[in-house]
Order: sequence, then structure tokens, then C-alpha cells
Amino acid sequence: MSQPLTVMLVAAEASGDDRGAGLARALKARLGDGVRFVGVGGERMAAEGVQSPFDIADISILGLVEGLLAYPRIVKRVGETVALAAREKPDVAVLIDSWGFTLRVAQGLRRLDPKLPLIKYVGPQVWATRPGRAKTLAATVDHLLSIHAFDAPWFEAQGLPVTFVGNSALSLDFSTARPDRLREQIGAGPLDPILLVLPGSRPGEIERVLPPFEDAVRRLKAERPALHVVIAAAPTVSAMVKARVAGWPHRAHVIEGDEGKLDAMKAATAALACSGTVTTELALAGAPMVVGYRLGRLTYAILRRLIRTPYITLFNIAAKAFVAPELVQADCTGAKLAQAVAQRLDNPDLRRRQVAAQYAALDTMGRGGPDPSEAAAEAVLKLLVERRV
Repeated sequence: MSQPLTVMLVAAEASGDDRGAGLARALKARLGDGVRFVGVGGERMAAEGVQSPFDIADISILGLVEGLLAYPRIVKRVGETVALAAREKPDVAVLIDSWGFTLRVAQGLRRLDPKLPLIKYVGPQVWATRPGRAKTLAATVDHLLSIHAFDAPWFEAQGLPVTFVGNSALSLDFSTARPDRLREQIGAGPLDPILLVLPGSRPGEIERVLPPFEDAVRRLKAERPALHVVIAAAPTVSAMVKARVAGWPHRAHVIEGDEGKLDAMKAATAALACSGTVTTELALAGAPMVVGYRLGRLTYAILRRLIRTPYITLFNIAAKAFVAPELVQADCTGAKLAQAVAQRLDNPDLRRRQVAAQYAALDTMGRGGPDPSEAAAEAVLKLLVERRV
């Protein structure tokens, strides 16, 4: 009996954990018992059989300065990941997002076994900043699975083969979402306003972004006592979020898990969201949103000189317009966030216009295309066939 294919999946934050889990499911659907998984990931990947040797919250770093301070820990975790590969001898390694960590893992795997096929899933955003990373990636891995249709020319120019698989956030299934279930759970009537707050999935985001979000919520509740506040807590930071929200002077409902998050996204009158994958998910749900973000001052000062686009939200980039307002850094204050959210809570026509513009931008991004996890699984297996593994 032949040995099962051993696939190493490496993810270092919540969005990567989600993509890794989707890829694992798609590979299992094709190969059944003919595949096994090793690697690094979070709760979703663990549910699909990837037992991580450490908690990925430990390596989910936000900011350049923070990355430097965490460097010894990152190096240790990279070593543990490469050691795992040395023990398990994977047939292929798929390194998901998280540029700094997965690049170092890829370099370590290359030294360990120069013949091991290395696939990067989600490339660095070289069209927005630091285009030199395309050359670095091309020198390190064998193939790129891209989530943006406009990625390929940047990397192919450096000799790196690219397969566009699409953005998994665009294929999120809301068919089972029940906004009425969420309303019943929190004691909200059919027409009561609901504000959904999504403060991020990294510890650094909770530390920097949640405080101004808290201030915004306090201001909104003071003027709108009937407003229901729901906080969606990502698995990587749920303990941090619950600890902070427990000290709020007003009632807020913390929800965990995919079912509750999808219900809340469909039920939300408006959302206040940390920049990230969740903004695409909210747009798919038809929720008008305000986007906020904060980095460390030194990190922001450096990045501001490197960024080539005025937008940080993917559907804003696709639309080439501020479809959703972005309040970043010094503008990410409780007062400004509350003002922008209030406009959406109080103006149904503004909400309708924003939702329509968000949908149009999602169409530009490829909404309704093939399932990215299925496309990624097909690309991985195709590469293995070509390599005759």
C-alpha cells in the first residue's frame, strides 16, 4: 500500500488559518486517506488535521518595530517549523500569507531539502509597496498561488510561475446565516439598530485599534441608548477581547465562531472594522462599514514613505475610491470613527448607496468565481504531478 501524500501547511494568523483549512478540506475531498497534513496553524487548520507545535498568536506580529522586538521569538518558531519538516518529511510545503515568518520558513526548508516543492499562497502586495519582494520571493519558492488577478505580472517578470486562485473571502457562503437568530440571541427587535465591531485578529491590533473603537462605541451608545453592540472575536485574540469588553460600562455581546460571525454580519445595520480580510467578508454580507487602523508611530512613518496606494481596503483599491471611509493612524480616533458610523446608522439611503458600491467593487475583484480552495488544491496537485512526486 502506497504512503499517503504528506502536505505541510504553514500559516501564522487568522486569515491564513482559514485559507489553510480550506485547502486541507479541498485536498481531502480529492485524495481521502491518500493525504495527511503537518505544519503550523490555528484552530481551523487543527480541525482539518494540522496539529501545530505552537500557538500562532505567538507569531502574529503587527508592525515593523514590533517585528524587530519579536525577532528572537520568530527565529525560534521558524526553527521549530523547519525541525517539524525534518521529522515529517513532507512531499510539498504550502506557505500561507504572513510574509516575514513564511519567507524565513521557506528559506529554512530550502536549506533542509533543496528538492522540496515550495508554494507560496498569497503573495506580498508588491503593487502597493516594496516591489523588491517579488524578486526575493521568486528566488525562494517554486510557485505562487495568487488571490488577486493583478498580481501575476509583478512576479512573472521575476521568473516566478503564478496561478490565480481567487480570494477565499469572496466565496464565503452566507446561505446558512440567520440574522434573526443573532437578534433573538442579543434581545434585539426586528428593526433595532445593531453595530457590529470587528477589532482585528492580531494581538497588536487589539492593543492599538480596540481602544479608539471602544471610545467610538461609548460615544455612539451615549447618543443612542437603544443601539445594540456586537463584538466579533477572532479565535487568535478572543481572550484579549473578552477581557477588555468585560470592563465596558455598557452592554456589549461578544460572539465567537463562524456561525455567530456570519449571522452578525447579515444582521448589522453598520459595522466598525479593523482593516483586513474581514472588510471583504462584510461587503459580501451587504454591511456598510467604517474601516479603522493604527500602527506603531515609527512603523507608520516608515510605511507611509513606501506605500504606493492611497487605500488600504481591498474593495476600495478595486474601486479606486473610498467606497468605505478609512480612518487611519491619527484619524483613527473615537470622535471621528463615531461620526462616520453615526452617519451610516442614521441615513438608510447612505447605507444603500455604500452597499451597492461595495457590491460593484466585489464584482471587479471576481465575486462569483470558482472556489479558491478548490483552485488552490488543483494547482498544488498539478505542480506535484509535474514534479513527479
